[in-house]
Amino acid sequence: MKMTRQELAREIIEKSHLKGRFLLRSGVYSDEYFDKYRFESEPELLNEIAEHLMQILPEQFDMFAGLEMGGIPLATALSLKTGKPVVFVRKKAKEYGTCKVAEGKDVEGKLIIIVEDVVTSGGQIILSAQDLIKEGANIISAICVIDREAGGKEKLAQNQIKLHSLFTMSELKSFE
Repeated sequence: MKMTRQELAREIIEKSHLKGRFLLRSGVYSDEYFDKYRFESEPELLNEIAEHLMQILPEQFDMFAGLEMGGIPLATALSLKTGKPVVFVRKKAKEYGTCKVAEGKDVEGKLIIIVEDVVTSGGQIILSAQDLIKEGANIISAICVIDREAGGKEKLAQNQIKLHSLFTMSELKSFE
């Protein structure tokens, strides 16, 4: 790691924090938005984020599940750093070819960490966890870069999914 946690927070804010009026996936409007593609599309910044995410990974797990679309680059970066395999989880199974919701290695019996970029309500993590469980996976936790502190962590806990976040929204704002 080259950046301190504080330096990383400032870099994420500088690159991806937008002001305006934005409709979030949860259906709620927000006057600020973290455009995760701005921090995931820069190799050096993505590498730093992955380095810091490695510090919050649970000790025992078999593979990562990167959620479409923002979780995929993060899960791939973590896979490269840890040597653990990754599956790519679609929001909906494709209707052709393999017709899978989780692309890559078989998840049956595997201890999986779900990887997401920004968590608001936690809704997509819950839906994807349910899809992975139907495939025989054991979800042990979820990790994200930013927890917007909008009830997602609590909703996930109600669904037996512990969320580990690199930053909360209030932490990021404290570094502005």
